[in-house]
Amino acid sequence: MPMKPISLDRAKEIATEKSLKPGRVRGTTEIEFTKGGSPRVEVIDWPEFEQILAQKGLEIHEGGGFMKLMKK
Repeated sequence: MPMKPISLDRAKEIATEKSLKPGRVRGTTEIEFTKGGSPRVEVIDWPEFEQILAQKGLEIHEGGGFMKLMKK
């Protein structure tokens, strides 16, 4: 299934369904979705996640039940 861009609101819905949270790799500005509990990734709030998305020119794509961050 091809990946297609989705809104942040839709990403939040999918994240909730899959028990995912917005996260940032410690010591970097790299973001990803996480289940939490990893020493490598810290859970951040959605406004910070959205700010980093905008700063890096990223958007969220979804396909086949998976989400991926990609350049616009």
